[in-house]
Amino acid sequence: MDVPLWLWSAVIGLILAMLAVDLFAHRRAHVIGVREAAAWSAVWVAIGVGFGVGIWQVYGSELGQQYFAGYLIEKSLAVDNVFVWAIIFTYFAVPRELQHRVLFLGVLGALVLRGAFIAAGAAAIDAFSAILYVFAAFLLWTGVQMIRTRDAHIDPSRSRVVRWFRRAVPMTDTFHGQRFLVRRHGALLATPLLLVLVLVEVTDVIFAVDSIPAIFAVTSEPFLVFTANAFALLGLRAMYFLLADLMHRFVYLKLGLALVLVWVGVKMALQVDVYKIPTAVSLTVIALLIGGAVAASLWRTRGQERTGLPAPEDPPFRVATAEEDAEVEPAFRRRRVPSRV
Repeated sequence: MDVPLWLWSAVIGLILAMLAVDLFAHRRAHVIGVREAAAWSAVWVAIGVGFGVGIWQVYGSELGQQYFAGYLIEKSLAVDNVFVWAIIFTYFAVPRELQHRVLFLGVLGALVLRGAFIAAGAAAIDAFSAILYVFAAFLLWTGVQMIRTRDAHIDPSRSRVVRWFRRAVPMTDTFHGQRFLVRRHGALLATPLLLVLVLVEVTDVIFAVDSIPAIFAVTSEPFLVFTANAFALLGLRAMYFLLADLMHRFVYLKLGLALVLVWVGVKMALQVDVYKIPTAVSLTVIALLIGGAVAASLWRTRGQERTGLPAPEDPPFRVATAEEDAEVEPAFRRRRVPSRV
């Protein structure tokens, strides 16, 4: 696939522009409702699908199918990531109006991390093609482990990252609006929102370890790997507010994702020296596994209403009172330039 430098630059510029639009549209802390989240989700999906249609028309059906297979894998894994974020926000009792800023920075960090992982993966495959067997074995192991632990969920109270952060970083025990850092009596302190952001970024790394080998199983083109990841991640913030309260209804999603990882692991192992499964077949199998898991989940839980996760009885952090807010100062102040008389 011959991708000129101007196209790389244009795509990266488009992604940055969309991030800027997303930031500008949600620059004020407010509760994002279902209708707003659904509208934004539709916009992001339309952009991702539209880009895939463009790839199909310009570069042909084979590369177009590879993009859509990768996009579907990344979008599906992103839903599982959304549910992990919902658990984190609920455990730490993060006010809903503050969640979107953490999510925006989390998506931005995920894009940077994925870019680094993709570059490293492409270089490793180019230098040592047998590493595909390692990727395949990892995907198979991950898929089997996901099947075995499909009913288990992350427990932030037992997180080593949380314990390390609270031990190593001086911090407040109250949220102070959208601030990540504040000063109290001259001392620089982290707020709980920074801890939540760090934990979100760590989960992004964990999900990237699974998703990058998975997408390399359906396409070896770095441009398609990067764009499928990027366009799947761009709508992640809106998807969170759309799906977080429906977590209890996707009972078979993790099983479907596990089977997808097993499938692409088998595909990757076979394509090295045995048989290359056609992309159209692979795309069909992935779509059927994900679509079947979602349809079966919604059918089994039909009639259930939207509901958030149960809030902890004694959350580790709380929102600062007006008096407590008055005691802190911005972490970084602009230096005042003395006026000339």
